[in-house]
Amino acid sequence: MNEPTIFDRILDGEIPCHRLYEDEHVLAFLDIGPLSAGHTLVIPKERKAFLHELSDDAAAAIGRVLPRLCRAVLTATGASAYNVLQNNGAPAHQAVFHVHFHIIPKHDGGGLGIGWPAGQLATNDAERLVTAIRQALSDDRPSSSD
Repeated sequence: MNEPTIFDRILDGEIPCHRLYEDEHVLAFLDIGPLSAGHTLVIPKERKAFLHELSDDAAAAIGRVLPRLCRAVLTATGASAYNVLQNNGAPAHQAVFHVHFHIIPKHDGGGLGIGWPAGQLATNDAERLVTAIRQALSDDRPSSSD
């Protein structure tokens, strides 16, 4: 078995957190290394490293609460803009290998800063990707929590 992550330890009650929200499937708490005031982490209680590993039930539970948490963070902080960030894999800057979403309010230039080096999508590449992704979707079956 892999070493428990800090989020596993929070879920197990070994490490305290500043809880904002909790239900049967989801826990939200303040990030202790915030990029801005109100920086919030939202994690599923289902212990998976990557978003694509989550059951449909766990993903739906996060999807149901994420907009509500964003509204609460905006109201509480007075921010009018924010980023929702979710990374998968070390090359994508994932540091804790338990699925998590960041809600990062933007305050006077603070918060998340990113570059976006947009490319171009060629028609033949688009057609190939559409075919491949549609095939993968048709092969994928919905899953539920274990």
